[in-house]
Amino acid sequence: MTEKTVTDSVAGSTPLVVLNGVDKHFGALHVLQDVNLEIARGEVVVLIGPSGSGKSTLCRTINRLETVDSGTVLIDGRPLPAEGRALAQLRAEVGMVFQNFNLFAHKTVLENVVLGQVKVRKVKRPEAEATARELLDRVGVGAQADKYPAQLSGGQQQRVAIARALAMKPKVMLFDEPTSALDPEMVNEVLEVMRSLAAEGMTMVVVTHEMGFARSAANRVLFMADGRIVEENTPEAFFTAPRTDRAKDFLSKILHH
Repeated sequence: MTEKTVTDSVAGSTPLVVLNGVDKHFGALHVLQDVNLEIARGEVVVLIGPSGSGKSTLCRTINRLETVDSGTVLIDGRPLPAEGRALAQLRAEVGMVFQNFNLFAHKTVLENVVLGQVKVRKVKRPEAEATARELLDRVGVGAQADKYPAQLSGGQQQRVAIARALAMKPKVMLFDEPTSALDPEMVNEVLEVMRSLAAEGMTMVVVTHEMGFARSAANRVLFMADGRIVEENTPEAFFTAPRTDRAKDFLSKILHH
């Protein structure tokens, strides 16, 4: 597997996502501690680490699903709006795929992918439907367009959720443990869609326990523990020669089962 060197090719352009000194508490728990991170356009960054290390919280601060106590988050050079219409517009530019799909159960698959385009992006319905059908085909569930989410497998639902996020033409896609609620045989069909997005140059931040995906699709692996980014490196370097004891310990537990 050749290492992708996207960061070199975009050196000199403004990073797409910048976190400066981000802190976050849940009550007494300090879940993010002075996190600094820059993500280049077209870069695929995978966040790994033990449960409770702050990975999902970090991911969710990028589209303000979690507010921060201090520090700043910039998307494409602009700070995150606090609320209202500006925040809705920003969220359209930051696609999010959740662990539990979050599809509208009472709407068809097609309508799930059409809705945000019409309501937020103000796209005309015929154009929104055409885009939705094209994206559903692309993620391999075009034949399910008129079904309801409950009629689909978990893997199919997650691919619909990815199509829905892509329909908003986001600048960056956030994936928060997108395969952890899936049966093992469905995991790969979702990871394949994500791999193809990565290969097409989509900027992606992925929280995952799928080390094979981290190895094959990431430009950079960030290892988190106790609310901090403890180590970051290329996948090859991280998995073959982790530098910190925390990372070595984590990898020894998960890679030798």
